[in-house]
Amino acid sequence: MTDSALVPSSLVRDAPDKRAATQKLGVVARAAAVFRMDRLVVFPDREGEGEWGGGFVETVLQYATTPPYLRKEAFGTRDELECAGVLPPLRVPSWTGSESDDSGSLREGIVTQVGPEGRVRVNCGLQHPLSLHAGDRSVSEGERVTVRVSSRSPVRAKLVDAPSPGPQVHRADLDAALDGAGLRVATSRHGLPLTVDRLPDLVDRGRDGLAVAFGAPGRGLAELLGESPPADPADPPGGFDVWLNTIPNQGSEVVRTEDAMVASLACLTLR
Repeated sequence: MTDSALVPSSLVRDAPDKRAATQKLGVVARAAAVFRMDRLVVFPDREGEGEWGGGFVETVLQYATTPPYLRKEAFGTRDELECAGVLPPLRVPSWTGSESDDSGSLREGIVTQVGPEGRVRVNCGLQHPLSLHAGDRSVSEGERVTVRVSSRSPVRAKLVDAPSPGPQVHRADLDAALDGAGLRVATSRHGLPLTVDRLPDLVDRGRDGLAVAFGAPGRGLAELLGESPPADPADPPGGFDVWLNTIPNQGSEVVRTEDAMVASLACLTLR
């Protein structure tokens, strides 16, 4: 089961400057972390992009969702990250060391050296880089990997094929991002109003994977996709299972993407 939040490359098209654009992306990344999204997908909306396009959006989101102990090594110095200091902390437990110390503790690392006999050195935020055996895996210097730490004193760890903690950022076409999701939701003020009676069915359908797509400032999903607002909720356009208005009684004329993310994911991720 994979849960994904899908945002357009035009997400910060209304930002007056790089600092404001970075702040907004930080709020989006934090919402994805708070509601345990596995993926944060940036899908193309090139016609709607302003000064801060898809490359900027992807880079800042990737930086925000990277553990602080890996950021310098993974990104170095980039123009897109000039205002990265305004990003809010995500505080994913494995980044802060506050998760359980049992055998299930996972940490994201970066390979700093590939040596002989299948051994690699991995920086995963502990006191020193770890020397680990890669086994049958083929890894290269600079590759991001997941490490399972079973003991910290003494350190015992191994490379594992498991998702890294926290949301992973990808760029993909919308069709590809929706493929395989158990429930594919388009958020729109023109969608079916979310009610208490409808919520249990939606939550149940989302247990096998959830993909929730959001629009951009001044450019909702219908306009962004070149679709007419859904006239019949039983026949949703755009490859979605449902077009949903998650704030049917909105008290502000404009609901920002980051507002919609919190309102939508808080409901749809209930268990």
